[in-house]
Amino acid sequence: MSPINPHNVLRHEVIGLRVRIAKALNRQLAGLTGKVVDETRNTLTLFNGTKRRIVPKDSAIFHFYLPTGEIVGIDGKRLVGRSEDRVRMQVRRW
Repeated sequence: MSPINPHNVLRHEVIGLRVRIAKALNRQLAGLTGKVVDETRNTLTLFNGTKRRIVPKDSAIFHFYLPTGEIVGIDGKRLVGRSEDRVRMQVRRW
């Protein structure tokens, strides 16, 4: 598989990436930053250095910080599903 970049981020594992919640239905979650330490079908678990926060995927817009320094905004609805299934799926470009 090719290295992670803005065009293929949905087909890669997001665990280990830094992330910021740009928008969320729950206003308390908006602006949270941290490292993705776990992923389930419907949630991401972020660790900010002191505590873990579980964030629902389908109600937030995430800004992922790639190792190259680029920032990619992704609607969490596109992340819903098991990570192993998402890695194998074909991603439609909008």
